[in-house]
Amino acid sequence: MGLFDKILGEFVDVIEWTDNSNDTMVYRFERYGNAIKYGAMLTVRESQVAILVNEGRIADLFEPGLYKLETSNMPVMTTLESWPHGFNSPFKAEVYFFNMRRFTDLKWGTKNPVMLRDKEFGAVRLRAFGTYSVKIKDPALFSKEIVGTNGHFRTGEISDQLRNLITSRFSSILGESGIPILDLAANYDDLSSFISTKLTPEFLEYGLELNNLLVENISLPEEVEKALDKRTSMGIVGNLNDYLRFQTAEAMQSAASNPSGGSAGVEMGMGFAMANELSKTFTASGARSPDTPPPIPQQLLFYVAVNDQKTGPFDLETIKQKIQNGEINRTTLCWHQPLADWIPAEKVADFASIFPMLPPPIPSL
Repeated sequence: MGLFDKILGEFVDVIEWTDNSNDTMVYRFERYGNAIKYGAMLTVRESQVAILVNEGRIADLFEPGLYKLETSNMPVMTTLESWPHGFNSPFKAEVYFFNMRRFTDLKWGTKNPVMLRDKEFGAVRLRAFGTYSVKIKDPALFSKEIVGTNGHFRTGEISDQLRNLITSRFSSILGESGIPILDLAANYDDLSSFISTKLTPEFLEYGLELNNLLVENISLPEEVEKALDKRTSMGIVGNLNDYLRFQTAEAMQSAASNPSGGSAGVEMGMGFAMANELSKTFTASGARSPDTPPPIPQQLLFYVAVNDQKTGPFDLETIKQKIQNGEINRTTLCWHQPLADWIPAEKVADFASIFPMLPPPIPSL
């Protein structure tokens, strides 16, 4: 300070601070030689607290209001000072104003991904960020632990330390929670409340109060998000054949609504696509295209009743051997699809050529 500041200090007897910033937490009132007139007026506004520091020690604390600095208002200061020139003499003290309002929209986030083990995806890396607000709870403690002799203390000077504290606790809590990755979004509020509860005592050690800590987002690495998007897309598409048919129909409808906008090649391509889809539809429904051979006919199978027990099924070659071996005779009951009931073997059309020819009955004379 120059000579003008010294002369002005002799006449100025109003001590006050108005804050034009949005991040100043502590401000030291500048006075030449820290000389304060006895009887000076101290104005402490709402959301402010003023502290007088004498020879490095906190002397008095003033809540919001208008004060005339006299011995009746400064009991501690009166005890500390010897007042060699009487009670009306000037005294030296530093005046610090503490901004007691809430500082909002402070950011926190993980500098590096947090490694976690997820039950569904295995080992994953997560990033997280959010916001919080803070206010000075105990000015004297905040002054001793954090501010010191800093004459203009801003939120940026402590935000790094607070962010590191939050991210450290967040990483531990998230790792111990065991919440599946896909369920984290549904638990943001619970995580925010739990982290706030854990951090409140640690903030109080600095003389600060933690408010409204919010978890805004927890994200996966980009490559993992892409893989998850593909997996989600497949679940949404469902039946691929139905999806292709839908896409073809959409293309046809779009071309029909804008006939002048498409080329012959595009129209031909859509025609081939539709024909291909129709061919697949006919195949799925059982219809056969001209170039496809008919299915191989299934061999007829037979059941045979032996000792009132069903045996089989047997193919025709096996039945032939059983007839030749005498295991099946003409009266043996047999059945095959689509017969409604069991019939004697001699009446089965497929067995007619297997049984030996019987002579016709002798005519009566």
